[in-house]
Amino acid sequence: MRTSEGNDSLAWINRKGESVTQSQLAILRAAACDSQTPAIARPEIQHDLVMAGVKHIIEEETIGSIGQLGSRTGARMRTYNQLKRFTETTKGTLFPASPELLKAIDEIYRYPLQESARDTLNRQLRTGIQDDDLADLVIKLRDANRLCHILEEEEPQEPQIICSLGLFAPITS
Repeated sequence: MRTSEGNDSLAWINRKGESVTQSQLAILRAAACDSQTPAIARPEIQHDLVMAGVKHIIEEETIGSIGQLGSRTGARMRTYNQLKRFTETTKGTLFPASPELLKAIDEIYRYPLQESARDTLNRQLRTGIQDDDLADLVIKLRDANRLCHILEEEEPQEPQIICSLGLFAPITS
């Protein structure tokens, strides 16, 4: 689902309505199949399990987030934190953070990242991008209008179910 904060999230809920994992990799691996895999009829409890998943994601987002930056492990939060640390370490030096970088950091705080920016930043953060390179990348994304979704009116976004997939093994007696 896409949360009200604009974050995409997956949840794996068992037949009892309990969370198995929110690890995207584990969920995608479990859902992987080939084109010859036959579909099964949707169980009657499918919608109840989707509701349990939505409730779990919303609860986790509330617990696992600080302010409006989303998940602690998300690209938005990690980028914001790394750039804030970078600006703090450059204060009072010969090369302090540029006004463009400060504007970009403010936009990251105030607005959700565009999907392509989130993907790019996640990729770079995983490789251990250096602070100054991250600052340059963020400025370039902002200059190309590819960093954040800047909303004129701050209307609260409703959570949105993007897809529900029932992965059920047949019950044997």
